Amino acid sequence: MRKRSITRRWAINNLGVVLLILLTAELAIVYFAQYYYYNSAKQHLISKMNSITSALSRSAEDPGTNFSAEIRSTLENFTDKDRMELMAINSRGQVTLTSSGFTPGDTVTMPDYTLAMEGGQRSYGYYAGSLSSGERVMAVTYPITTLSNEYSAIRVIISLEEIDQTIITITIIVSVICIVIFLMLSSSGLYFIRSIVQPVREIGATAEKYAKGDFSVRITNHTGDEIGDLCVAINHMADELSSAETMKNEFISSVSHELRTPLTAIKGWAETIALEDDPETIKKGIRVINGETARLSQMVEELLDFSRMQSGHFSLQFDRMDVLAELEDAVLIYAERAKQENITLIYDEPEQLPIIFGDKNRIRQVFINIIDNAIKYSNPGGTVTVTADEHQGWARIIVRDRGCGIKSTDLPKIKTKFYKANHTRRGSGIGLGVADEIVELHGGTLTIESEIGVGTAVTILLPPKREKNK
Repeated sequence: MRKRSITRRWAINNLGVVLLILLTAELAIVYFAQYYYYNSAKQHLISKMNSITSALSRSAEDPGTNFSAEIRSTLENFTDKDRMELMAINSRGQVTLTSSGFTPGDTVTMPDYTLAMEGGQRSYGYYAGSLSSGERVMAVTYPITTLSNEYSAIRVIISLEEIDQTIITITIIVSVICIVIFLMLSSSGLYFIRSIVQPVREIGATAEKYAKGDFSVRITNHTGDEIGDLCVAINHMADELSSAETMKNEFISSVSHELRTPLTAIKGWAETIALEDDPETIKKGIRVINGETARLSQMVEELLDFSRMQSGHFSLQFDRMDVLAELEDAVLIYAERAKQENITLIYDEPEQLPIIFGDKNRIRQVFINIIDNAIKYSNPGGTVTVTADEHQGWARIIVRDRGCGIKSTDLPKIKTKFYKANHTRRGSGIGLGVADEIVELHGGTLTIESEIGVGTAVTILLPPKREKNK
């Protein structure tokens, strides 16, 4: 199917309408110019004819006046003979006298004379057309049968050559003006259309590269209008897609590494146990296998939770719950691991916290994830502190470590799924994003404060008990 370009559509729709309007305007101007000049000439001939017939009428009323001699004198002394011709027509319909002195032949057709004779007295005949010679003329005939028995009418005729030349000149001027207007509109329109089409083509070509996975190209913003805003938005989209692609690749690499490490340990210790008879070695191997299996299980759960969130199938089972009980379970889970990694885990347990309405398993998952991160990013000999209290009626839990910290440039992105600020530490990069999503679904907030070399503090705020649809 042939592609329809914007330029072609604009030329057909817009320029077509403009051309039609200009042609209509030109025809209207030419028509009214012709009507004006022809009507002015006609009125001038009628006025001249009225003046002549009035003078002849006064002469006819005088009994001592020779009417035939008066008509002859009128034609001979006609003052406008250089611009028009005055004729006297006898009772047989033949031109017998003219102001020019030349009598036309009998074959001359006079439609205006016929009309005047058919109309009776006080009416005139009018004709505008071409003679047999091709000359265009205008004629007015007035009957005078009541004034003379010898003459039936007088006729005045004028050449239309000058008027037609004027109309042709006007037509040429109007045509030139219309052509200039059309060319100006076409040029300005083509420039405008090109200023739209060129960026759109560039956007289309760049979008095709984005579709193929090449996010290195950026669109040059030549304008400051809506198209420029679109270019900025697409460039921003490319930046985000490029970042997402990078994070996805890093996530795949990280997950692959995270899965391979425990699987290697499990495989290695399983082979060792199969060949080993020492009870202590077997016991140690089973402990390692259990630990690595737990790590794998946690990673799989995080991946499943992320998949559910992406598909919109992530659901929570809301009920009254004791936040302290879930927080204490999470601390107990990591107490032994913190000891093994030479990290001091301090739990400042409050007397009580507000009862909240939520999913206890998911809230425990949040606490486990945050404490796991705190231990993960702490150095041997470091300290992780877990505190809880009531803050303006809300349950507030703070997990603080004295680990490596997070850069200020990474802090705004740290809760983004797949994002890892420190690639030297284990983890998939989605646990914190899942935790933040769970807290938000409970109507709470999860904020992170960090400083390089000082440590990180994660604050979780959960609202007090309130009814929520399951």
